[in-house]
Amino acid sequence: MTEHFKSFDGQRIAYQRAGAGRPVLLLHGFIATARLNWFEPGIAEALTGAGFEVIAPDLRGHGESAAPEEAAAWPGDVLALDQAALVRHLGLTDYDLVGYSLGARTAVRFMVGGARPRRCVLGGMGDSGVMQAGARAAMFEDSIRNGETAKDPRAGKYIQARIKAGGFNAQALLGVLSSFVPTTPHDLAGLDVPTLVVCGADDADNGSAEKLAMAMPNAKAVRVPGDHLTAVAEPALARAIVEFLAT
Repeated sequence: MTEHFKSFDGQRIAYQRAGAGRPVLLLHGFIATARLNWFEPGIAEALTGAGFEVIAPDLRGHGESAAPEEAAAWPGDVLALDQAALVRHLGLTDYDLVGYSLGARTAVRFMVGGARPRRCVLGGMGDSGVMQAGARAAMFEDSIRNGETAKDPRAGKYIQARIKAGGFNAQALLGVLSSFVPTTPHDLAGLDVPTLVVCGADDADNGSAEKLAMAMPNAKAVRVPGDHLTAVAEPALARAIVEFLAT
């Protein structure tokens, strides 16, 4: 069942809860939803089956959460601020944190802002996606604004199709991109939360998982089958997440 709460600035954020046990906050990717990234591939089910409680929000601009168009609704690090508000709303003091792609980037920014989960999993993310994200964010912006006339027409066509199929608000998605804040090497060096960086074997969309893990004091990188899009559906990803959090 979907629940809602008002975030720090009054915007309405949707989230789903399932299972019972240790809370795990799951943050999905860009132009996706909690359902698409976590429930449909069976990752949420694997976690609840292992004795965890899943808490999976739709990030601002996605799914059943608010998708505001005004620039004021998209300050820097707004997605991380929403997660801090959700943790306060639920009264969580001891939890694990898992993100994929945009969700992983948000998890890093959440921890840079002071969050200290017991353990963290960063999926589909590498060094450049966290520290810069400029070229990839620019590609998304170009594709959202220009579609098939984008610099990469194939990407533009694909992204436009995803927006249409999911009923996303293009202007709100541009707001998501505008809220990105770079993460410095110094920031990463200060994140001592035990962290698993897990990517598909053919995923280099956001840089190197191994370099990201090396930049953090208590992280390790592993690879599972697939690329950036297909790894989410690989049972190996669900197993890697559960095994890391269960230890």
